[in-house]
Amino acid sequence: MDGSNCELSVMSGCFYLDHVGDVLLTRNQHGLSWKCLDSSDCEGTTCLGIGSWENTETEIKFSDIYAVEFDSYGLVHSPKSGLGHAKECFRKRLLTTQQMYRFTVHGFQTSPKEPCLWKLAAFTFGHMDLQTCQSWMDQLNYTFIKEVERPRNLLVFVHPKSGKASGLKIWETVSKIFIRAKVNTKVIVTERAGHAFDVMASIQNKELHSYDGIIAVGGDGFFNEVLNGYLLSRLKVPLPPSPSDSFTTVQSRGSSSVPESGDAVHESDQKEHFPLLHDSVQEVMNFRTVNGSCQGTEDPDHPFSGERPRFGLIPAGSTDAIVICTTGARDPVTSALHIILGRKIFLDAMQVVRWKTTPTSAIEPFIRYAASFAGYGFYGDVVSESEKYRWMGPKRYDYVGTKVFLKHRSYEAEVMFEEAENAKASPLTRSKTWPFRSTTRSEKILCRAKCSVCSSKAEDGNNIRASCPEKTRWCRTRGRFLSIGAAVMSNRNERAPDGLVVDAHLSDGFLHLILIKDCSRPKYLWHLTELAKKGGEPLNFEFVEYHKTRAFTFTSIGEAESVWNLDGEIFEAHHLSAQVLRGLIPLFASGPEV
Repeated sequence: MDGSNCELSVMSGCFYLDHVGDVLLTRNQHGLSWKCLDSSDCEGTTCLGIGSWENTETEIKFSDIYAVEFDSYGLVHSPKSGLGHAKECFRKRLLTTQQMYRFTVHGFQTSPKEPCLWKLAAFTFGHMDLQTCQSWMDQLNYTFIKEVERPRNLLVFVHPKSGKASGLKIWETVSKIFIRAKVNTKVIVTERAGHAFDVMASIQNKELHSYDGIIAVGGDGFFNEVLNGYLLSRLKVPLPPSPSDSFTTVQSRGSSSVPESGDAVHESDQKEHFPLLHDSVQEVMNFRTVNGSCQGTEDPDHPFSGERPRFGLIPAGSTDAIVICTTGARDPVTSALHIILGRKIFLDAMQVVRWKTTPTSAIEPFIRYAASFAGYGFYGDVVSESEKYRWMGPKRYDYVGTKVFLKHRSYEAEVMFEEAENAKASPLTRSKTWPFRSTTRSEKILCRAKCSVCSSKAEDGNNIRASCPEKTRWCRTRGRFLSIGAAVMSNRNERAPDGLVVDAHLSDGFLHLILIKDCSRPKYLWHLTELAKKGGEPLNFEFVEYHKTRAFTFTSIGEAESVWNLDGEIFEAHHLSAQVLRGLIPLFASGPEV
């Protein structure tokens, strides 16, 4: 029956689908579906090139439709022809090609081989009656108006020199999708380092309320800049806990230089190893909110416990680990569609507090946030050295990484971390098979869309601190390290297809602490080789310590020092502390598909 005479819940009518033929189009509460009616146009593969459509129903969900456009009066085409029966198809095309009133449904499609890669798809339906087309348009648009999670106004920051200096070009490409979806965007093209940070730090909360999201077009470092500009001026949470607050401190069994005997560390020992933390600083570290809980607070004009703006990231960087971990594809169109369709997940973040830049500097707490990773030693040296070779683009990381590897520098440091009671994989259970190679038999649950691990720890807006235990145990390890890394997520990328920790989750309330002890160059090369291959086991070495934790501290105790790498940005620190903030970041994404 005609769509104009149907109920709101179910509509159906005969339309001509461009390049397919006559179809019965049906609208239900979940989406649109259509079924071919003209069997003569739908037999075999000669005319369609995609197999038989006879008695086959095709559908698209409302959640996968990002725009519906009225195309006025124009041409609709017969089924696509192949090379077999060219004359017969040409005759059919002459008979069926005609002008009609049309509307186009814009969505996306995926393939079984690449379920995370979203490709644009458009379906144009034609009808001889203008009122019928308008009625369908009205009903579909009414459906999308009710989609409250979809953004209508966005603040967009574009880094023109990000990655291969393609940030502006990428935005010009995907901006057409936002225009088609009727999403308003205020675009700021950054002109200098720190430009986006300054804008986000100074923007009034009233203006922030007018946006449904904040989008960064660039790499992980640029996203870090935008995020910190927002959080540093608004978020107020307890600073990371210190080992002196805990009742028991033990030495890590995997320590490279601390004896395994004598687990207990006395109060005097704690003060000896943390002379930087004076009583006044400890009071700052231990502050709680008014009600004594560990809940985060914010500017009263923009309460953090309420609905906060979502963030989005369109990849244009050198690594784009955050996008790969949250969408499964390093593709600007896929990321743009996640944003437009209002997909939403929560990400953990790491609060990093620098207490000293050098052994002689004054104690001045300096806070930064990281969304994916913080690394010292090898990771810090690479990001620091690569600044000299920005003109090389992303290839600078391969060149500089080789140089840093050949130098094989290690750094003396002390790391203390909070023992996580329910972290089953902390530390890894190993059995020797080689002099420096180990095996584990732990079951790995990978983070995917609708992840059960992340869902069970979903951020509720009231408690972003992963835990506030009254009694905690701390472990200490001290020695020379080639690298120290703390991963918030798996950090999958093209150089490390499984990431640093394959089963790290986006919102499980844990940091993944990876300590690479000083070892020979061949051993470290084997570790990096395992990191670079699919299905590798980079953590299963005797010189690698891996711990799941909620908080840790770091102190450089040697003359030579490296720098920290925070999401690709340089961060100098002689002593720092860090903690995970569970589900802090609302992000336009849905997680990678299986």
